Amino acid sequence: MVRVRFAPSPTGHLHVGGVRTALFNWLFAKKHQGTFVLRVEDTDENRSTREFEQQIFDSLRWCGLDWDEGPEKGGDFGPYRQSERIEVGEYSSLIERLLASKQAYYVVYDLDDEKKEIENTYDYPARYAEKGHSITVKFKVPEGKTEFKDLLRGDMAFDNENYDDFIIQKSNGKPLYNFVVVADDHAMQISHVFRGEDHITNTPKQVMLYMALGWEVPLFMHIPLLLGDDKSPLSKRHGGTSVAFFRKEGYLRDGLMNYLALLGWTVKDEIFNPFENVEQFSISDITNKSVVFDYKKLEWVNGKQMRLKDPRKLREEWTAWLEFMQTEDACYSRLLDRIKAVGPAYTENVIAICREKLNTFPDLNELVEPFFFEIDNTDEGPGYTQQFVKKFLAKESAPDILKTAYEEFEKLDETAYSVENVEQVIRTIPEKTGHGKKRCFQTIRGAVTGRLITPGLFDTIRVLGKKRVLKRLKMALKEVETLV
Repeated sequence: MVRVRFAPSPTGHLHVGGVRTALFNWLFAKKHQGTFVLRVEDTDENRSTREFEQQIFDSLRWCGLDWDEGPEKGGDFGPYRQSERIEVGEYSSLIERLLASKQAYYVVYDLDDEKKEIENTYDYPARYAEKGHSITVKFKVPEGKTEFKDLLRGDMAFDNENYDDFIIQKSNGKPLYNFVVVADDHAMQISHVFRGEDHITNTPKQVMLYMALGWEVPLFMHIPLLLGDDKSPLSKRHGGTSVAFFRKEGYLRDGLMNYLALLGWTVKDEIFNPFENVEQFSISDITNKSVVFDYKKLEWVNGKQMRLKDPRKLREEWTAWLEFMQTEDACYSRLLDRIKAVGPAYTENVIAICREKLNTFPDLNELVEPFFFEIDNTDEGPGYTQQFVKKFLAKESAPDILKTAYEEFEKLDETAYSVENVEQVIRTIPEKTGHGKKRCFQTIRGAVTGRLITPGLFDTIRVLGKKRVLKRLKMALKEVETLV
């Protein structure tokens, strides 16, 4: 039975490298009808918080990585927080077992220098404890070699002489990471341990503990780390690294997970949904080379995913993002109110013509402004960009172009306001005015949207509708008068 786990520490936001590890664990579990376990490794009392823990839960769920067992779910192998396992005494009997078999021993430290060892003993040094000496428990590294199988790197062997005896229980009685992770993985019957390659140095120590306790060693896979553009491990100095960051930046769940899957999983097509490709997932397709996290490539992948989505689905995800972001700035609430006011059909029409120019939701926010807000100051609108005013609206050709456009669109029946008919009208304006096509098109574009970068002109005018287009053309003509 395949049982894998993802075991984050709640000492900060969930890193995208951790998400990729969780994704590979999740895919492997689903491929083999196994179980994906979430375990919280919160033994760092000074840095672990329930706030970070909740953020990790929320981020995993947003990423689509829901767990089969763990906090908020329960299961037959709990508790799923290491702090709670310490409280119920999950580890003390195992420490005693290692001490009894003389595979671990007590270390007594000097009262004046807590780093100085003054005695090692297999029996509890009660007389030192009474005097207030710090006492830890160390695991006794055996002679010989430690061997284990890594599914990416093959058979691995380490000379034990390169390892010193190591602490498994602190002086306050709390067990340390290398011990508790072994105890928990065994107790939870974890069959495969997939984690970052930064854990390779811990693995020999953990295998020693498995062997000392007479337990079966799980199969390991140490996944190469994500790197920044300077080939060092991806960190904040390279840019945002947390799920929360990318979520706030307006990336789709599908875009982020698609890109993370590409960072190590060799697949035929770059744009895909990893959750729909469970059957194609194979650990033999995971690379053993480190990969660079490319922010530009992520943006490109996200844009591709946005264009693949049905306008209805994209509307739902966009509005969910606006709701998520509305505590950040009142502008998100204002846009949400407009979306609700105009209704889903109009919103989806706007999205359908905008999505070709999108990579993230902030791009969409920018493009849709002229569709949801008037462009004059009475509606908190953006007004005309200086680029449009200088290059087109202030030119001598503007009044002629705008007046002709107004007259031609006024003739067009609103029931015949199709893209084809709109295009036919606009294409006659250069001939009727004697001005160039680019000048005519850009003057009309700026007049009805306030800017020069928009979705396709014909689609834009169709979606805005005859009434609003005429209103804005008339407004632009008035603006021209103020520029004379």
